[in-house]
Amino acid sequence: MPKNVPLEIMDAESLYYEPQRKVPQLVEGLLPQGLNILCGASKIGKSWLMLWLCLQITAGKTVWEREATKTDALYLCLEDTYARIQERLHRLTDEPPEGLRFSLLCGRIGDGLEEEIEAALSQYPATGLIVIDTLQKVRRDVSGSVNAYSHDYSELSKLKAIADNHGICVLLVHHIRKLADGKDPLNEVSGSTGITGTVDTIYVLKKDSRFSDLATLYVSGRDVEQQELSLRFENTVWQLVENRGREDLLKECIPDFVYQVAAFMEGKAVWRGTMTQLLAEMGTVGLQPSAASRHLSRFCYEALVPVGIQYSTRRTGRERTLTLQRHDGDDAGDA
Repeated sequence: MPKNVPLEIMDAESLYYEPQRKVPQLVEGLLPQGLNILCGASKIGKSWLMLWLCLQITAGKTVWEREATKTDALYLCLEDTYARIQERLHRLTDEPPEGLRFSLLCGRIGDGLEEEIEAALSQYPATGLIVIDTLQKVRRDVSGSVNAYSHDYSELSKLKAIADNHGICVLLVHHIRKLADGKDPLNEVSGSTGITGTVDTIYVLKKDSRFSDLATLYVSGRDVEQQELSLRFENTVWQLVENRGREDLLKECIPDFVYQVAAFMEGKAVWRGTMTQLLAEMGTVGLQPSAASRHLSRFCYEALVPVGIQYSTRRTGRERTLTLQRHDGDDAGDA
């Protein structure tokens, strides 16, 4: 019998006001940690894109003008040969980074793959990105009587658990259906909704036509905003042409009030009081305390922590007090 362990419960008020850490991003605003999937038609250039992405990340370079977190990568090239990968490397770079590694063979999900990945992460603990190209190569064959949704969800959940437990990005390469969906490209992902429901981010790469060098990368996920990137395949690299739907987060989302709080803390070690008191002392008018509290809790890690300000709240009696404390050293991450 399972032990009677109480649930970990957080009340809505605490969750509303307490700042929560955002999911780390390997490529800012585009590739978060977790389980992600890139889908596209056969021979569209998915593998070229994946290899270029691995090179950029392991070398600490930008990806389509976005900052990337430098980390090691493991690329499972399950439909390629080392000769083919070598040829692509020669065409993509003059200096291969040390942190990029390849493998051509692996087990299947539920039949050795998870253990192989765990062993690789133990051997190369700096690995922050694992690309599996393709998903179909690591899936087990099942009978037609098996529920497709349940099977897809169960298999991908095993990979998601690895990504979440190790705080890394696992990026799957997959195919789309032949039948197009003009209204929603995400509906073209091959397989049941158990796949799209399990992954954190979905990328669908679609060319304007089979022989065109232009394509659109559709992006939708839990931790990135929905967007469409216009790309051109030029000299074996997918170049960014236009980014529709993406806005600069630091200008788009963060209200001026949050930056005003940072300015208010100049020369102060600590400030405590209610939000009403803070607004009065800052001389802020036209902003309700509830809205101001929401702004600070939502954007603390984007605007306050980078300048060394820790923000926290606590209910005392009928009032909720907040604390703003400045840290001049590496303690800013304690917020």
